[in-house]
Amino acid sequence: MMRFNLMRILCFFLFVVLCACSVEQEKTQFSELALADKMISLQGQEMTFGELLKQYKGKKILLDVWASWCADCVEGMPEVKEIQKNNPDLVFVFLSLDKSIQAWKNGIQKYEVFGEHYFVPSGWKGNFNSFIDLDWIPRYMVVNETGKITLFKATKATSKKLKEAI
Repeated sequence: MMRFNLMRILCFFLFVVLCACSVEQEKTQFSELALADKMISLQGQEMTFGELLKQYKGKKILLDVWASWCADCVEGMPEVKEIQKNNPDLVFVFLSLDKSIQAWKNGIQKYEVFGEHYFVPSGWKGNFNSFIDLDWIPRYMVVNETGKITLFKATKATSKKLKEAI
């Protein structure tokens, strides 16, 4: 009986250790590969994600990875607009995973998305999205004034973690 209890305790301990190890640690800095991934501005200018970030150095940024075909992204837009209204100093950078540049531009207009807009030509499997372990959109991230990622992952604009990071 004592041997059985000892085995149960050991199994429980092993379970707890494995669960603790599987908790994903949030990243605070972008990798070199992520920073080198290409983005395209509304004006057609190609730049790296790192160059994109440099434009907003000294400002807090809300990154919103989205697509116009994404029902959850569109559903979250009213809350994003509310965040914009309440945080006028926050820079809103929308990174689109639309299937084409024209679909992206049409989506911005259709849903009246205001902010800084970039198209991600490498799509879901590019270096930026691989770095952020993208598995769902919308995806919200917050980058502080020094370039540190202060919120690595939120999938809802109503997220308590997102509101705290802003």
